[in-house]
Amino acid sequence: MAQLTQPFTLKNLTLKNKVVMAPMCQYSVDAKDGIPNDWHFVHYTSRAVGGAGLILVEMTDVDPDGRITDNDLGLWSDEQIPAYKKIVDAVHKQGAKIGIQIAHAGRKAEDANPPVAPSAIPVTEDDKMPRALTTDEVRETIQQFQDAAKRAVEAGFDTIELHGAHGYLIHQFHSPLINQREDEYQELSFFGVQIIRAVKDVIPADMPLLMRISAVEYMDGGYDIDHALEIAKKYKAAGVDMFHISSGGEAPPGKQKPATNPGYQLPFARRFKEELDMPVIAVGLLEDPALAESVIGNGDADLVAIGRGMLKDPYWAIRASEQLGDTMEPARQYKRAYPKK
Repeated sequence: MAQLTQPFTLKNLTLKNKVVMAPMCQYSVDAKDGIPNDWHFVHYTSRAVGGAGLILVEMTDVDPDGRITDNDLGLWSDEQIPAYKKIVDAVHKQGAKIGIQIAHAGRKAEDANPPVAPSAIPVTEDDKMPRALTTDEVRETIQQFQDAAKRAVEAGFDTIELHGAHGYLIHQFHSPLINQREDEYQELSFFGVQIIRAVKDVIPADMPLLMRISAVEYMDGGYDIDHALEIAKKYKAAGVDMFHISSGGEAPPGKQKPATNPGYQLPFARRFKEELDMPVIAVGLLEDPALAESVIGNGDADLVAIGRGMLKDPYWAIRASEQLGDTMEPARQYKRAYPKK
């Protein structure tokens, strides 16, 4: 049997297979209220029908001005909870589990005037100049993350992922070239650690906490994987149960650029897994089923996240299992389309 199709358990989270739908922004909120609509409902539930073991809802922000655009999801108000619960309940009916990625875009918030950041350093000379958060505002933002986590639990999500990658606010704080503060948050892991602890305080003790992190930066002078591992060790000690390993996103690449070959981030995932001695999710051009299977078989990671592959094909997981000779159980309504084993 294919290893990709086998169950996986972390704390109280048991997945029917090792396929994860990666969080991908849809920029489809109709108004500025941050509430998911019919597009989001169909988008996520169709991937559950398509066989994904774990679905991660796109970057969902803790503050209206913490969104990349005003068309992004939010979780800053109790009024937003029912729409998420509707999606969660529908995904659960298909036997899938669902998590939500909570975040703040920081200096990458395009519609904020001005955006905020650890320090007043723009992404590029052509981008908006961010305003440096005061110490009290940093603490208020940590509270916003905690409040969003409470709402995620109330909505019924099975897990929460903190977005500490791709140049968003948590990443900005642990990046030496972006965080030039002179208060207690100049310690590069302190902001992330406090968010992790705040979230752990309000989620069930047996709910795993995930965190996405950029293993390397590509801007000139950006940090390397050794720096990311040192930060991750502190995040693990604070309560992260699994890392989701990506890279870059902090600024336009300099001399070092991300590769474009399938699986280019796998060496990062494997090193995190081995050095931190904890489970990891691999991501990055892994949509070829044979490659996805090899990720598990070679021990590079424990779960495989599929992004663009699932945008192209909501039923990627079932189709991948067919190609691997181990067809997943389809939804009852679709069984007639699949030959009996």
